[in-house]
Amino acid sequence: MLHLAATAPPAAPGDPILNIAIFGVFVAITMIIVFRASRNNKTAADYYAAGRSFTGGQNGSAIAGDYLSAASFLGIVGAIAINGYDGFLYSIGFLVAWVVALLLVAELLRNTGKFTMADVLAFRLKQRPVRIAAAISTLVVCFFYLLAQMAGAGGLVALLLGINDRIGQSVVIAVVGALMILYVLVGGMKGTTWVQIIKAGLLIAGAGVMTIWVLAINGFNLSTLLDAAVEKSGNPAVLAPGLQYGLSDITRLDFLSLGLALVLGTAALPHVLMRFYTVPTAKEARKSVVWAIWLIGIFYLFTLVLGYGASALIGAERIAAAPGGPNSAAPLLAFELGGSVLLGIISAVAFATILAVVAGLTITAAASFSHDIYASVVKKGNPGPGMEVKVARRTVVVIGIVAIIGGIGANGQNVAFLVALAFAVAASANLPTIVYSLFWKKFTTQGALWSMYGGLASAIILISLSPVVSGGEKSMLQGVDFSIFPLSNPGIVSIPLAFFLGWLGSVLDRGTEDIAKQTEMEVRSLTGVGAEKSVAH
Repeated sequence: MLHLAATAPPAAPGDPILNIAIFGVFVAITMIIVFRASRNNKTAADYYAAGRSFTGGQNGSAIAGDYLSAASFLGIVGAIAINGYDGFLYSIGFLVAWVVALLLVAELLRNTGKFTMADVLAFRLKQRPVRIAAAISTLVVCFFYLLAQMAGAGGLVALLLGINDRIGQSVVIAVVGALMILYVLVGGMKGTTWVQIIKAGLLIAGAGVMTIWVLAINGFNLSTLLDAAVEKSGNPAVLAPGLQYGLSDITRLDFLSLGLALVLGTAALPHVLMRFYTVPTAKEARKSVVWAIWLIGIFYLFTLVLGYGASALIGAERIAAAPGGPNSAAPLLAFELGGSVLLGIISAVAFATILAVVAGLTITAAASFSHDIYASVVKKGNPGPGMEVKVARRTVVVIGIVAIIGGIGANGQNVAFLVALAFAVAASANLPTIVYSLFWKKFTTQGALWSMYGGLASAIILISLSPVVSGGEKSMLQGVDFSIFPLSNPGIVSIPLAFFLGWLGSVLDRGTEDIAKQTEMEVRSLTGVGAEKSVAH
C-alpha cells in the first residue's frame, strides 16, 4: 500500500497538544480492552486464534482494520488529490484483491489449517522443509511490512504533531513499538482483534463524516465536486486515466506489475490469512471476507470523494508543497473542514491504524516462529505444556525491538520499497504454493520449496535492482545507480516465475507424495469434513 515517507515538517496544522490528548484517550481505552481480553489467554488456540470465538461480522471488521492502514487513508487520498483517476486505481486494486481472497483461499484455508499458512502447506507435503520455508517467507513479509509501518509512524507524527527533529521522531517510533509489544504480549489475538475492530470503526466513521461534509459543500452532487477539482487544478486530465501511469510504456507496464502484486499478494498476506482461523467454522470465514469486502469497499468509495475534495478545496499544488507531500492531503482537508478539533480526531484515527496494523503483523510473525519453527520443527510437534505460548511471547518482544531499531534506521528514507517488497513476496512466494497445494494433486515438496524460495529471492533481487532503491529522483539510495531492472514492482516477473518454478520442481521431482493425504486435503478443503477434529487437536 501507499505508505509514508518520513519527512519532517517545519510546523504542524492544528494543535499538537490536542492531537496528543486524543491519542492518549484512544490508547487508554484500547489498553483497558486488551487487559480484559487477556483473561482467557491460556492455550495456543486462545493466544493465536482468540479461541476461535469471533463471528464472521466481527472478524470481517477486524480484517478491515488490519488491511486499512494509515497509508491507505493518507496515501490514497493524496494520490487521488494529485493524480486524479490514476490515484483511484489503487483503491480499485485493493478492493478487487478481496474477491480473489474470497474465491480462492478463505474457506479452503479455514478447512485445512490450524493457526498459520504453513499448516496448510504442510498438510500433504513434508513437514520440516515446507514449514521452514513458509516461516521464512512469513517473517520476511511481516518484517518489511512492519518496518514500513514503524518508519511511517515517524512521518505521520512529524506531519501532525510538529515534531521536527530526528531524535523526537525516533522516540515516537519507540513509543509505538512499546505499545505494540504490550498489546500483543498481554492481549494476544483476542486483544489485537478488538483493537482492530475499534480502529476500523473509527477510521470508516471519520472518513464517512469528512465525505458527507465534502459532499454537502458541493450540494451532494458528485459532478459539482469533480468540476470544482478541475477548476482548482486547471487540469481536466485529473478526471481521465493516464496522468500518472500513461506517461510511457514503462509506467503502464509498471502499473500492471504493481496491480498484479497487490491483487494476488493481498490473498497471501500472512497477517490476513491468519485471521481466518479466529472464527469457529469455514462458513464464518467466508462470511468474514464478505463483511470485509463491504467495509473496505465503502471506505475506498470515501477516498474518491476525499481525494477530489482535497483537490477542490486545497489544490494539488498546495498539497504537493506541504510537509509530507501528497500524504498531507487528508489532514489538510480535515483542518480545512473542521479546524483543530477535526484534525485532532482524524490524526488520532490515523495513529490508531498504525497501532492496530503493527499489532496484527507482530502476532502473525510470532505465531509463525513459535508454531512453525519451535513447536513443529524443533520439538517435532510435541512442545512442553504452555511452552509454545511462552516462546511466542518472547518472540513478540524480539520482533518489537527489531522493528523499533529498523524503523528508526529507515526513518527519513523512502520506505515505499518495503511495502512493495512485502506484497511482491506474498504474491510470489506464498500464493503459488497455496494455490498448488489446494488445487493440484501432483504438487510436491520440491515444487513448494522451489516456488517459495524462488519467489522470495526473485522479488528481493529485482526490487534491489530497481529504481525504487537507486538511480531515481525518489530512490532510497541517492548518489548511486545500479538499477538494471526498469520496473518499481517485480510482480509481473516474480509471480509467473514462482508459479513456473512450482510446476517445474513438481514435474522433475522423482519422490513420492502421500496420495491418501492429497485426497484427504481435497475433501477437507472443499467440504470441511474433519476440519473441526483437526482444530480441536
